[in-house]
Amino acid sequence: MPLEILLILVVLGIASIAVMLHLSGRSKRARLTAESAGAAWERHFPDDQVTGVIAAQDGHAALVTTSAGVGLVWAFGADTVARHLVEVDLDDTTRGLRFRFSDFTAPSVRVALAPEERQLWRNTIQAT
Repeated sequence: MPLEILLILVVLGIASIAVMLHLSGRSKRARLTAESAGAAWERHFPDDQVTGVIAAQDGHAALVTTSAGVGLVWAFGADTVARHLVEVDLDDTTRGLRFRFSDFTAPSVRVALAPEERQLWRNTIQAT
């Protein structure tokens, strides 16, 4: 088979898979509620006991209080990522907070928060 035809078949195959995934709804960002954020945290850190969850209004992040301290869960596509808030720097942005971790796998995350949420989150993080 000529290389040109093979290249066209591969590109069309990948594009058709991407379109099928999008049309079936699998490309949507995860929506986090207090319950789903707690379950996501326990999936990432099974040894921690979740004691409280504050979900962001947009549903794409949550602040989790655990037996090991405070942590952040956020949507990463259809899945979630979670990090303990140890050695984290907080910066205000125009739309929320920026978390800068000392972790090369997730150097920083921007979380969209309403102004009243932003202060609640800051107070919760600084209380620990």
